[in-house]
Amino acid sequence: MKTVLLPLAAAAAFSLPMAAHAQKIGVAMAQQDTFLTILKNGTIDAAKKAGATVQVEDAQNDVGKQLSQIQNLIAQKVDAIIVNPVDTDATSKITKMVSDAKIPLVYVNRKPADFEKLPAGVAFVASDERVSGTLQTQQVCKLLKGKGDILVLMGELSNEAGRTRTKDIEEVVATKECSGMKIVDKREGKWARTQGQDITTNWLSSGVKFDAIIANNDEMAIGAINALKASKKWTPATIVAGIDATPDALASMKAGDLKVTVFQNAAGQGSGAVDAALKLIKKQPVDRFVNVPFELVTPENLSKYAGKN
Repeated sequence: MKTVLLPLAAAAAFSLPMAAHAQKIGVAMAQQDTFLTILKNGTIDAAKKAGATVQVEDAQNDVGKQLSQIQNLIAQKVDAIIVNPVDTDATSKITKMVSDAKIPLVYVNRKPADFEKLPAGVAFVASDERVSGTLQTQQVCKLLKGKGDILVLMGELSNEAGRTRTKDIEEVVATKECSGMKIVDKREGKWARTQGQDITTNWLSSGVKFDAIIANNDEMAIGAINALKASKKWTPATIVAGIDATPDALASMKAGDLKVTVFQNAAGQGSGAVDAALKLIKKQPVDRFVNVPFELVTPENLSKYAGKN
């Protein structure tokens, strides 16, 4: 039998498959609270399944820091960038920076202020905020039988979600079915549990009368519950509502505390953002807005959502 010898380079080429280029996606997060950490993990898991890699940057809620991080990602020539913006009013600058670099861009969770003007190669993956506060407040209205005084804990008003969820509450209260409800006060709790607790403590100290507290997210709602319990003003009938259906929120609802939340699929938004980014890299069509629907969560259907966020 003859032994056939190949030149070393030819042998290597013959024996090894062509190495595929692994897509690298930069992920610029506003911060890493409970919900956004689940979202971030969703992007990491989805990228791994698709054979892509991610580089995650945390702006720690600092607009300037986020802009610098995005500039660094552009300099590294990543294949796509996913942005969860600190301030949605700063997105026009981000859109220009990334688009000028000809890098596909996907906004996730927080609607960019320049959404209507987004150029080709830019998409937005989130849940429709016009639904979130609407579902939440309609359920509170149902529990109150259309009458009662409401306190509102607002998210950061620099975020479109905080503004829209608050507007949702106001619009539901203005409907005929809920016209017996009245917003007594509303304060900006900046999505934080500690601030939700502090604001509620101040309301209790000042003797404000109310029948329900509606929070723009679960963290502030849990803070409100903590304040009510610490002040010994909590009863099993107390109505506090949140949004996101985080693990802590579902545990609170199971314990009989939180009465209403709205499931926002954090991991689904993360994976949807990666899917959109990979399609844009391949120049495949992507809707400008990829909707991940909101769903009402109550004690009656709670079990359906266990482990989803």
